[in-house]
Amino acid sequence: MKNLLTLLLLALVAFVAFALFWPSDFMPQPWSAPPAVTGAAPVKSAPLGQAERLAQGVATGPEDVAVDNEGHLYAGYDDGTIRRFDANGRNGEVFATTNGRPLGLAFTDKAVAPPDNTAQNGVPAESDAPQGQTLIVADADKGLLAINGEGDIKMLASGAEGLPFKFTDDVDVAENGTIYFTDASSKYGQNAYRTDILEHGGHGRLMEYDPNTGTVTVLLGGLQFANGVALSADDSYVLVTETGSYRVLRYWLTGDKAGQSDIFIDRLPGFPDGISHGADSDTFWVALFAPRNQMLDFAADKPWLRRIVFRLPEALQPAPAHVGSLLGIKSDGTVVTDLRDDATNAFAPITSVEEDGDTLYLGSLNADSFARIPRPEPETAP
Repeated sequence: MKNLLTLLLLALVAFVAFALFWPSDFMPQPWSAPPAVTGAAPVKSAPLGQAERLAQGVATGPEDVAVDNEGHLYAGYDDGTIRRFDANGRNGEVFATTNGRPLGLAFTDKAVAPPDNTAQNGVPAESDAPQGQTLIVADADKGLLAINGEGDIKMLASGAEGLPFKFTDDVDVAENGTIYFTDASSKYGQNAYRTDILEHGGHGRLMEYDPNTGTVTVLLGGLQFANGVALSADDSYVLVTETGSYRVLRYWLTGDKAGQSDIFIDRLPGFPDGISHGADSDTFWVALFAPRNQMLDFAADKPWLRRIVFRLPEALQPAPAHVGSLLGIKSDGTVVTDLRDDATNAFAPITSVEEDGDTLYLGSLNADSFARIPRPEPETAP
């Protein structure tokens, strides 16, 4: 027994030495994880606990859901397909195949590229005014794409300022056709999203694509996993979720603060993922991928500990809890809806929330369906 304990101790010492000193591209940065703040709205499970699954079993990972002018539902899957369904999630068909990993989706009825122009990445981007709507896609592997009504795919951009996109994540389109999107990480791809958050290296970017010139401008860099994107009702600012810092940032597009950024809301109780603005409710809907992990928060200011965690088998690393969660936030940063479902059969993780009339559509990174719930009424604590 004594020999066995000695061997185990030596093995542990060797592993720790390996984790701390063996050369690696993983470079964890120290930071301080602020404690979560309880929102103004009471936490409820309904109607999230009764979410209706749609298109169940068709494919895996409908990360985002978009609705066109005719009420058709679109979702992108981990097999590279974007599928179109009727309003009830039935009669599915493959709309397009990107051969990548389509994530964020948004429709526009504006031209997406200048005529006879070559886009920033060197791919021809000839375009006239679109016939009907064009689906803009943030594809984690391919970049920023545009897909017309016939399913034809056009590459809009695959890099910015000399740095290729590694993890194109989410997208929203302004009334004038300008496209806002994120590259969650310029270092790690979609399959290594947990590594990027664990490293906290600030590899994320918020960007603007100008369809008149075909150029991309970086608005904010150094973000901790730049994720969801949502424009305000009047397009005066754009919000971006910073998943690795539990907060949402605001970048001003017009007015006296144009070109400046500030914190819209921080100290969230979980990892913010997709964000969208609901026109009817005038509410920003934020999907929380998972609640905070105490181990990760404890290790925030201890890079040496995160080096050890990184070297552990994935099964032993901190994993996201299976909890469905979303927030409704008004333009002043007040939380008016806080829904959580921690049941075994909860629809989780929720990666996007899209409002269409009185319905919220929910996407998921690895579920075999997307879902919908009635749009809840706002409520604040007394």
